[in-house]
Amino acid sequence: MDLPERTPVLFDTACVLGGSIAGLLAARVLADHARTVRIIERDEVNVEGRPRAGVPQDRQGHGLLPGGLAQIERWLPGFTREAQHLGGVLVGPDQQVVYLDDHRQVRSGNARILMGSRPFLESRIRTRVLALPNVSTLSAQATGLEYRNDAVSAVRYVADGVEHVMSVDFVVDAMGRASKLSEWVEQAGYDRPRLQRLRTGIDYATALFERSDKPDDLDLACALAQFSPPSSPDGLAVGAVNAIEGDQWLVMLMAYGDHQSSRSIEAFRSTCAKMPPIFGEAVSGPVSREILTYHQADSRRRDFAGLSRFPARLVSVGDAVASFNPVYGQGISSAALHASCLSEYLVGDPAFGMRAAEFFALQEVVVDAAWTISAGGDAARLDAIEGAEVPEDVQRQRWAMDQLIRATLVDETVAHAFSTVAFMLAHPFSLGDPALIEQAVAANQRA
Repeated sequence: MDLPERTPVLFDTACVLGGSIAGLLAARVLADHARTVRIIERDEVNVEGRPRAGVPQDRQGHGLLPGGLAQIERWLPGFTREAQHLGGVLVGPDQQVVYLDDHRQVRSGNARILMGSRPFLESRIRTRVLALPNVSTLSAQATGLEYRNDAVSAVRYVADGVEHVMSVDFVVDAMGRASKLSEWVEQAGYDRPRLQRLRTGIDYATALFERSDKPDDLDLACALAQFSPPSSPDGLAVGAVNAIEGDQWLVMLMAYGDHQSSRSIEAFRSTCAKMPPIFGEAVSGPVSREILTYHQADSRRRDFAGLSRFPARLVSVGDAVASFNPVYGQGISSAALHASCLSEYLVGDPAFGMRAAEFFALQEVVVDAAWTISAGGDAARLDAIEGAEVPEDVQRQRWAMDQLIRATLVDETVAHAFSTVAFMLAHPFSLGDPALIEQAVAANQRA
């Protein structure tokens, strides 16, 4: 995947609100189009590889899906090789596996996943982006925007207790789930993006264990296990084990609703012993970090594409637009795809006197794809629990998805099509192919 051939300088100063992965990748794209790119970040980011207070989920499991990894490699060439050199684990197709109620999916495709903790992956991206000569960070808290002729003209921020105003030509909101942008634009008389919430009620517990084997010596380096009642061990819904930097295993257990994942190492190991063998093996070594928990009440999505009145020269990316159930691992990859949408918008001779409709339309395709996979599964689970009345067309869609998922255990073609979507290399619409669904149904009947 090549970089754009034409990258005109469009701005004197561009500003990114938030130094998350989404903000950093947006800054990388803006570096091709602005003389100066300033990232305003409130968290301390000088210590590499350390968690940030603004990312409460960063100590849980993370990874770079093939779709996102391809985009990051596009914007930061050599990123994968550098991450491996520093301890990141590139997991080949033979070293990754998905279990459905202890049944193993058939192997499909040749896609590779880059595994590492969230602080590790973020610090690698930050190092590369801040090495660009026209990108810098400002330790401050963004407090608002100013406008001129229906376009953003300045950013207000507080640094060391003093309020400042920075004149800007373009702004990217990367302030995450708790972004204040909706309130800011509404107070200025513009449309407030509609916020959609889907209850998830997920409860994570994650611990680190020492790993003796080197990545190339591992039979399996990455596993995901999904369970449904009554086969779920100790009320568990999902488990994941990843080989990460520092010769460690990161093991995550996730439950829904009233169930809580194991809170003690003894209970944690006991649950893992009831799962596929790699889980018991991963937790058998010494503990290198005690259990840390995380609770997320809902998935969120803000609709920017449907706005009619919105400031020009202003866009949002990453979790500020959509944050999903993290068990699907889509967050970092979505952020990378949002950055590529921003690039396509900027090289397309946009009309900067109007809201960035073209960008939001491109981004909506990415958001729709991720939301279909994660929110679709969560909605089906909630409807089943609550006995909700489900429209006939939704019932048909869920039936087809169930057939496809079951067929991944026995049919390589179906497994490849499904994993390509899960890895964010293809849109979920591709799973609606009637021929593919017929093949899944036939495979399940034979099984």
